[in-house]
Amino acid sequence: MKGAEILIESFRKEKVDVVFGYPGGSVLDIFDIIYKSGLRFILTRHEQGAAHAADGYARATGKTGVCIATSGPGATNLVTGIATAYMDSVPMVAITGQVPTRMIGNDAFQEADITGITRPITKHNYLVKDIDELPRILKEAFYIASTGRPGPVLVDIPKDIQNASTDNKYPDSVEMRGYKPNYEGHIQQIKKAAEMIMAAQRPVIYAGGGVIISNGSEELAKLAGKAGIPVTTTLLGLGSFPSTDDLSLGMLGMHGTKYANLAVQDTDLLIAVGARFDDRVTGKVSEFAPHAKVIHIDIDPTSIRKNVNVDIPVVGDVKKVLAELIKNIKKCDTQPWLNKIGRWKKEYPLSYGKGGLKPQFVIEKIYELTKGDAIITTEVGQNQMWAAQFYKYTRPRTFISSGGLGTMGYGLPAAMGAQAGCPGKLVFDIAGDGSIQMNIQELTTCVLNKLPVKIIILNNGCLGMVRQWQELFYGGRYSSTILNAKGPDGEKGITFCEENRCHPYLPDFIKLAGAFGAEGVRISKDSEVVPALKKAIESDKTYIIECIVDPEENVFPMVPAGASLNEMIESMA
Repeated sequence: MKGAEILIESFRKEKVDVVFGYPGGSVLDIFDIIYKSGLRFILTRHEQGAAHAADGYARATGKTGVCIATSGPGATNLVTGIATAYMDSVPMVAITGQVPTRMIGNDAFQEADITGITRPITKHNYLVKDIDELPRILKEAFYIASTGRPGPVLVDIPKDIQNASTDNKYPDSVEMRGYKPNYEGHIQQIKKAAEMIMAAQRPVIYAGGGVIISNGSEELAKLAGKAGIPVTTTLLGLGSFPSTDDLSLGMLGMHGTKYANLAVQDTDLLIAVGARFDDRVTGKVSEFAPHAKVIHIDIDPTSIRKNVNVDIPVVGDVKKVLAELIKNIKKCDTQPWLNKIGRWKKEYPLSYGKGGLKPQFVIEKIYELTKGDAIITTEVGQNQMWAAQFYKYTRPRTFISSGGLGTMGYGLPAAMGAQAGCPGKLVFDIAGDGSIQMNIQELTTCVLNKLPVKIIILNNGCLGMVRQWQELFYGGRYSSTILNAKGPDGEKGITFCEENRCHPYLPDFIKLAGAFGAEGVRISKDSEVVPALKKAIESDKTYIIECIVDPEENVFPMVPAGASLNEMIESMA
């Protein structure tokens, strides 16, 4: 078989049911085989959209996402999507074309050293130099991407390798001497952890995206319920534990709930499960959970003790470790602790003021209408944090967002990928008017592929989160963040709706929806929210709801950069 045929055959062997990408000169042979293969291929309108779509597909389904791009600019356009997947441990295989092997290093047309470029942002990558190695490399790529701590793997295939022929002996299994993920936690460490948990008076479980990746949400709920331990989650851990449960503290960290942050600062035992103690969670590390001993469960040994000291490390798959931990746990006397947390919840609920259409109100209504049975993707910024705070996530793989890299333009193509992988599900992209414009061309992909994604644009006329920081820490000097400024210098004057009459705004998202073949409606009042959402939900088409929201609304609580979790800003007052 030719190299291009071996590639498509590897997709069949790995049960790949959809591939996202964009053609070009160095992958013409691959696309010629795709044409005859019957493979479901979704042509995106930009390679970055292909990478984010493969990422969203992977997060929603738990399978490995696949994308393809040509050499040079096609490959480099994948870089942001690959980095996004790498930071958030998403299984992805990216296939890139390359100039013929004899021309590599000669600055040939559309040549780029994509393996060199992506080495820091891939779990592993390959430049295929021998056709006989291609079957093994492809098998290894899918294995590495999906095992241990998942991540993106890139395979760069020169044009002559795609055309060369060999016997296609696709391996049944993989044996790599230098790569052997450890799934079974050390039983003695697990028993020590159980003893420490049962001795604690104020324990808190801190759950991250690793719980979802390992499919360990059921075990997490059993552990929390059996021991009576409250649970707080990271941004990417949302959905790992039902936020409607009495033991839920919601999200912690920079924009977490006040009661979650207070609980972490007062706990005597922090049980970190599939989380990596990133800076948006810890705030000032030296003052993070100052009274707590720490148990850290993670499949990646390099994550343990990377940012905080750990008393009991357990290296292993979260699902397996939690199952063993449950066997060794008994009911703990945590009622006084839970009573204290209950008082905090009543005293410091998430809230927002009145005046104009509030973005938080829109998200609350989405939850009420879907009852949590929807996949929510987000762009990045205020829209992302409001979606995290005000939608109640009760199931894993229902919140999809760029956490580690914070990639604007992620939400729409990720929603597209999630919808392709879960055709029967309702998928919303919660977007800002700035971020949505970064990959808005993917509306065409959604429409042509009949992917009925619902896009909620929280239009505040500015780059909201950056503007918020400028308001709080830069004296209100809104440098290049006001997308609809009244004055030539862009200072103040960010309100663009007066007396129910909106000034012209560019772009007009509703006209844009029509131009792309989607449907859309603009709303600016509370009373318009539910009817618009119902219409969008009932539609079988890609649908935009542009919400003209209060332009000066901020995300609170907020822990300033470098501050401790108990130094939260709660309002502008």
